[in-house]
Amino acid sequence: MAIVAINQQIGSRGRELGRALAERLNYRFLVSEDIIALTAARYQVPAEELRIIDERYLRFWDRLKTEMERLFTYMRAVALLEMAKDRVVVVGKSFSLMVPMAAENALRVRAVAPFAKRVEQVALEEKLERSAAHRRVLNSDREERARIQALLGADPEDPSLYHLVVNTAALSLERLVEMLAGCVETCGRTSNPASIQLLRDAALAAQVKSALLSNPRFGNAPIKVSAREGVVTLSGECLVPPWDRMATAIAGSVEGVRDVRLELQEPKPLERPV
Repeated sequence: MAIVAINQQIGSRGRELGRALAERLNYRFLVSEDIIALTAARYQVPAEELRIIDERYLRFWDRLKTEMERLFTYMRAVALLEMAKDRVVVVGKSFSLMVPMAAENALRVRAVAPFAKRVEQVALEEKLERSAAHRRVLNSDREERARIQALLGADPEDPSLYHLVVNTAALSLERLVEMLAGCVETCGRTSNPASIQLLRDAALAAQVKSALLSNPRFGNAPIKVSAREGVVTLSGECLVPPWDRMATAIAGSVEGVRDVRLELQEPKPLERPV
C-alpha cells in the first residue's frame, strides 16, 4: 500500500494523469476541490476563502499572510489526514511538498510540460484566446512559486524535492501511468511501519496545530507542534501559566492524542541598539 502526491504545473495534465493512475491502482482519487470541501466542513471555513490557496479565484497577495497561513494549516491538516489513510492519489499545487521527506510509503511527483504546450492546454480547458492563456500560465507560475515559498519555505521548481519529475508532453499518459504504477508497487513493497507512522504523526501534529489556530485565545501564537505515536509536544515562549494548561487541554482534545508534553523555550534576549 502507498500514497501518490502529485504537484502539477497549470496546463500539465497532472490531474488527468492522477485520475488514470488511481483507476489503474484502484486507489482513491482526490484533487484540490475535494480537500477544500473537506476542510470547509471540518473547520467551518467558507470554501471561497480556501480557494485562495489554489489561486484559481483570488490573487494570493490580496490577503494577509497570517490569514493565508491559517487557511493553509487547515488544508494541510486535512490533506495529511487523508493521505495517512493510505491508498490514495492526490493532485494539487503543493500536496507532495506536505509529505514528510522520509515517508517511504509515499511517492512525490511533479507533473510538468513545455510552456507552449501548457498554454495550448489551458486555452482548451478554460476556453481562452491564446494571448489570454499565455498570461494565465505566466501569472499562475509566478504566483504559485511565490505562494509556496512563502507558506512552505520551498521552491516547487526544485527537482530534488520530488522522487520523479514527469514531462506529460514527452510520453503518453498510458506509458506514464504504467511507469508510475511500477514505482507505487515498489513503494508498497519497501514501506515499513515506521514510515507509515511518520505520516500519521505529521497528520496528528497538523491537526493539533489547526486546533490551536482555531482557538481565539491562541490564534497565530508561535507554538511549534510535533507528534510521535500519539504523544504531542508543544514548544514556545508563550507556554506559561495559564496558557500552558489551556494549550494542553486543546491539544489533548484532538482525536488520536494520547499525551501532551510541553517544552518552554527561553525568550530571546532583546537586541540593544548600537
